[in-house]
Parts: sequence; structure tokens; C-alpha cells
Amino acid sequence: MTTPRSSDTGSPGRRRFLRTLASGTTLFLAGWSPNRSGAHVKTGSSLASVEEEVSPGEDLMREHGVLKRILLVYGEAIRRLEANKDLSPEPLANSARIIRSFIEDYHEKLEEDYLFPRFKKANKLVDLVDILQDQHRAGRRLTDTVLLLSKTQRLSSAEDRKALADALNLFIRMYNPHAAREDTVLFPALHEIVAANEYDELGEDFERKEHELFGDGGFENMVDRVAAIEKSLGLYELAQFTPKV
Repeated sequence: MTTPRSSDTGSPGRRRFLRTLASGTTLFLAGWSPNRSGAHVKTGSSLASVEEEVSPGEDLMREHGVLKRILLVYGEAIRRLEANKDLSPEPLANSARIIRSFIEDYHEKLEEDYLFPRFKKANKLVDLVDILQDQHRAGRRLTDTVLLLSKTQRLSSAEDRKALADALNLFIRMYNPHAAREDTVLFPALHEIVAANEYDELGEDFERKEHELFGDGGFENMVDRVAAIEKSLGLYELAQFTPKV
């Protein structure tokens, strides 16, 4: 049975964090005992803490959450472009940069380097993997277009505004079913082709790669960046999307 590493407890992050379970009382448990999530409870003091690890599947799904919030931004940009309303280039360009760095160059590279080869080796969901990889390539081409056209001088051109709206529409149309298929088919099937210890090692690989690219708190920082973009476009308040029925 493993115990937390000292370095983990000193810097709680996305995959490992300490949660206080009790304060001012002593939980009479001996040593470290696993809970349902695979975390461990340490006792012998008045505070008991749990160290939780996010699984690789959950990790990838959280990153899809960042993607889906950017799709909302893209949808608002389309609405303004098609209505010939003002659209500041900064929120759109910043969104495309997050797609490029966090989704395409990180999230999708994890899938391409760690997941897709395993499915192909196991001869499982190969047709799906081929389609997903082809869509990754198509998405990168669309992001190139968005980055090119989300500039002040380009947004003054009716032709470029239409081309930009078309690219954003294509991106949204592809990535909504793309992410949904991965969340409901590909990621759950990963358990069937890798052993438990290999699955855990994938989580370590993902964490190491994230730290290499984004430092500590990479996911949280991306969420904050997306929230700032949403606020600049008036999209942040969730209640506005509740239908009045």
C-alpha cells in the first residue's frame, strides 16, 4: 500500500490535492486505509486528509470541458460575425491560442502518443481512432484559419468575416461529436486494453507532460483564462443560459 510522497502534499494541484475530512476530532483509524476512490486516509492526528488522484480518463474529460467552453466562445463570435456586430479580435485570438496550445499541442498529443497506439495494438476501435486522428488534423487546419483571420484588419473585411464564421462553424460542428464520442466510447474502453498499473502510469505520464508544458496548475490556469474570455464577451454568468419556460 502506498503513501503520499512528501512533494505531493506540499503543492496540491489538479491531480493530487488534500481535502480536510475532520477538524478538532481524532479519527480512530490505523495507518493508511483506501477509500472508494483509491485515495488514502492518514490518521493519528486531529486532522485527517485524503489525497485523491484523478484518473487518465477523468483528466482527459476535464480538458474536454475547456474545449467545450471555447466552443461557446466560438458560437458567440459566429453570432456577432453573422449579425455584422462588432467583434474584438482579442477574445477570439486568445481562444484559438488556448485551442492550439492546450487542446491540440497537449491534449490531442496525449491521445495520439499514449491512447491511439494502444488501441491499434489491441486491434480495438481502430476505425474510430483513425477518424479521431483525421479530425485532429482537420481541427489544426481550422485553427490556423482562425488565428489568421482573428485580426483587426481582417475583421473589417466582409469576405474575411464570412470565412472566419465558416471556419468556426466547421470547428464546432466537428468537435461537439468528436469530444462526445471520446468521452462515451474511447476513454471508457481504455480500461479494457490496459492493466490497472499501466492505467495509473498513464496518469503519471499525463501529469509530467502537463508540468513540462504549463508548470504547476496548468489546468486551473487554463480555466481561469477561459473564464476571463467569457467575461469579456458577457458569457460567464451561467444563469443567462437558463430558458424562461
